[in-house]
Amino acid sequence: MELPPIGAHVGPEDPLGEAAARKADAVQFFLSDPQGWKKPEPRADFDALRGTDLKVFIHAPYMINLASTNNRLRIPSRSLVADHAKAAAEIGAAGLIVHGGHVTKKDDPAVGVQNWKKAFEKAAEQGGYPLPILIENTAGGDNAMARRFDRLAMLWDAIGEYEPGFCLDTCHAFAGGEDLDGVVDRVKAITGRIDLVHANGSKDPFDSGRDRHENFAAGTIEAQAIAAVVRAAGAPVICETPGGVEGQAADIAYLRDHLISG
Repeated sequence: MELPPIGAHVGPEDPLGEAAARKADAVQFFLSDPQGWKKPEPRADFDALRGTDLKVFIHAPYMINLASTNNRLRIPSRSLVADHAKAAAEIGAAGLIVHGGHVTKKDDPAVGVQNWKKAFEKAAEQGGYPLPILIENTAGGDNAMARRFDRLAMLWDAIGEYEPGFCLDTCHAFAGGEDLDGVVDRVKAITGRIDLVHANGSKDPFDSGRDRHENFAAGTIEAQAIAAVVRAAGAPVICETPGGVEGQAADIAYLRDHLISG
């Protein structure tokens, strides 16, 4: 089979060097503090990414929650997604990954779904996002928009017309209670697409609701099951696993070896 681009989540200081160290042909990184609300700042050194074959993805800050019923969280989230989408497009990124978000226990999940739709409506009024917004499934929370796939189906019914992309995280699916066997088909039956796979092991057991990534050889997910998801998806891959260069390089090599061997 033709191998998809396979890479890792790295620091933003030297994405090209980080990719070379891992023998990666894709990278993902943050453009600002993932736990903060700052806008991305222009950096001339990112211009070099455009002149390479490296597949680049940008992950939006974790604070973003487009589903929230809290105006003081939801409205700034919309602005920050727009800011990061613009900055990501300027460096030639293939997509901006945004977590599905959640509502509180007292909220109707349907309101969170409609809040996502309003975000796309507002963006459409301004000409739309300049690159694909890849919604990522999440591991925890009974009131999450993208943990259980029945809720994901509600979300796509509302926003599918805007053609968002989807990022499938293997750790999140496993920890969130979704069996990895056949997960690609189940996702595509809802979204029609998978644009990116976050290939991650899990430190915790199935349906734990805990988002703790692990290297393939050490986690509770069989490494072959992760490779099977990647093979079925046929999409670019980012390993968000621990261990720095050594740990991520090993996971990248494992995927390449197992995709080639079948």
